[in-house]
Amino acid sequence: MTPDRSDLNLDTSAFHALIRVLAWVPVSVAVGCLAGASSAVLLLLLEWATATRTAMPALLWTLPVVGAVTTWAYTRYGGRSVEGNRVLFEEIDSPRERLPLRMAPMILIATTVAHVAGASVGREGTAVQMSVPLADQLTRLGRWNPHSRRILLTSALSAGFASVFGTPIAGMFFGLEVRRVGRANYDALLPCLISSLVGNEVTLALGAKHAVYDIGYVPPIDLWSVLTAILAGITFGVVAMTFVRSMRWSAKLMSDLFPVQVFRPVIGGIVVVLLGSLLGTDRFLGLGLPMITEAFTKPVATGDFALKGLMTVVSLATGFRGGEVTPLFVIGATLGNAMGIWLALPRGLLASMGFVGVFAGASNAPIASFIAGIEMFGSGPLVYLAIACVVSYYCSGNVGMFGAQAVGENKAPVTLPFVVTAPT
Repeated sequence: MTPDRSDLNLDTSAFHALIRVLAWVPVSVAVGCLAGASSAVLLLLLEWATATRTAMPALLWTLPVVGAVTTWAYTRYGGRSVEGNRVLFEEIDSPRERLPLRMAPMILIATTVAHVAGASVGREGTAVQMSVPLADQLTRLGRWNPHSRRILLTSALSAGFASVFGTPIAGMFFGLEVRRVGRANYDALLPCLISSLVGNEVTLALGAKHAVYDIGYVPPIDLWSVLTAILAGITFGVVAMTFVRSMRWSAKLMSDLFPVQVFRPVIGGIVVVLLGSLLGTDRFLGLGLPMITEAFTKPVATGDFALKGLMTVVSLATGFRGGEVTPLFVIGATLGNAMGIWLALPRGLLASMGFVGVFAGASNAPIASFIAGIEMFGSGPLVYLAIACVVSYYCSGNVGMFGAQAVGENKAPVTLPFVVTAPT
């Protein structure tokens, strides 16, 4: 009996697909190990940096000098590393040239000293700027076509995010979703999943820890709670858009006023020092993780989210290295807490919604943000988190905190589902 050629082709195609998938397993494990190890080093160093700054408040006065020296080192020795996340996104989108290995140690050192001196910056930018160039060195082994290299770099992006925050599934979707607004690419789905899971486990095995938050009571879903959640999501989206636009406007202003890059962090450092001195507290410096804990346990000042946002915009726009995500978590959690005065939802729940909602609006990655919320807060607030992320995403405009992020599709549909016409 002659076999059916269509069945034969299907079997062969499925077999080849399985082989291609399995070939990515060891590569993805290697990427996860590199990302997990580098994130563990970063988290342990930042823990030390925060403790050192807290014990020696006078270190804040060194911030302008730290910023100047770091920027000079980047302009003198950094090469493509100067572009930060932008070069990662561009290389993933259009692979051309291997990323420089120096990018990893330079961003690690720059972020650590920035936190020691008190800059209000994050850590995810550092994690991915370590994991992606480290993983890219694997392309020295054998010949890689552009598509395979794109998958490799995407999985490293996922693993860096997952391992620094302890959110492997969110990390997987972050790598797939963040490259283009409105369009996810699933060609790297399995490598991203494996790399994220391995990266997170390696980070934990090396002694790094992730924060755990208890949001408390979650009320049942009803019409009023849904409407309240939508209102909160709109606010989160507007704040996310304001943050992104403020950061871009400030960066352009500093570029216009100070063409020589090394002067910009000096000005930014002086502003942060003066603000910190006037406020008389260090709560708005560094990562600001204690502010997140407070947002889930007690009422916080209404203006805390704005002050943290101001400190972060000044620090990042003037050239300090680290990232935006953790400060956005702080801004969102404290904003949600403050909204408890006006909205009839528990403060802890609103804080969790703001935590992921502001990030969803600023990053244009609503799925990753939503899943990060589930991984951090459990499934109890699932519906509330979904509403916060989706509404914030639509209300934050097409701009995002990642400058090289391409727009695959506009967020809002360009056409109505139907058109009402007058009867003839």
